[in-house]
Amino acid sequence: MPSSSDADHPPRIPPSAPSPQPTASQAVSAPADPDATLADTIARHADDPDFVTALARGLAVLLALSDKKRRMSIAQVSHLTGIPRAAARRSLHTLGKLGFVAADEARRFYLRPRVLSFSHGYLSASPLAVLAQPVLDRLGEALHEACSLATLDGDEIVYLARSASSRIMSPNLNVGRRLPAYCTSVGHVLLAHLPPDELNSYLARVRFHPYTEYTPTSADVLLPLLAAVRESGFAFASQLMEPRLCTLAVPVHDAGGNYVAGINVILQGRLVSRADMAERFYQPVARAAMELGSLLLP
Repeated sequence: MPSSSDADHPPRIPPSAPSPQPTASQAVSAPADPDATLADTIARHADDPDFVTALARGLAVLLALSDKKRRMSIAQVSHLTGIPRAAARRSLHTLGKLGFVAADEARRFYLRPRVLSFSHGYLSASPLAVLAQPVLDRLGEALHEACSLATLDGDEIVYLARSASSRIMSPNLNVGRRLPAYCTSVGHVLLAHLPPDELNSYLARVRFHPYTEYTPTSADVLLPLLAAVRESGFAFASQLMEPRLCTLAVPVHDAGGNYVAGINVILQGRLVSRADMAERFYQPVARAAMELGSLLLP
């Protein structure tokens, strides 16, 4: 992370990394549905006698329902998660009895408000989310742009907070939303600072999915982007996840030097160059990241 003096000067922008545009062969090799890895994860633990497959399937069903903007049938849940239809039906039945899901007259399932108890408990007890909120609010007011905080959780980032003054944004960027690390600016700043063995492990298991024509779809494309992050101190992502969405992120590290999160500024519906984003936003975002990091114990 840049030092306090670095935050007062524009970063040195290294030569542009190769544009992350997939080739035709890369696009074909990507999985048809990135959520299919839920079933893969469960299958990897099939030989673990202490692993409760039914519980894992129920959680996978909850994640599937939370990830889509529509109500889903049993068949759709089964297809999305890779869980057998009979097991998906039993999971939905159980979750319904517990008050976490409900079904409409067409037997399409949706989440009930009770699921918010999980996220509320975490966000209200997390020092990172609690301490970040006023920092993000001040940053958003100063920039007149949407700002968010996210952390790395497994192979994805999860948004923990956003500035109160943020404009209406894509649902993909709301608090609690999970996104693949390889196609987000916060993901890039955190992947770039992983220990080499952890980064190699991530690259060996991640399944790239071409959300847009600019999404990194291989390790060969992603690694130069991470090298650029380490050199410049920030990550820039343009249309990697959805069209006309640009973000710039800076890492947050705690008092012990551990990289724990990333703060980003989000421009939706506008395309801005890497150089212009750095000139306009790097300094204030870096100062906010250092302010938050100084409050976090190792």
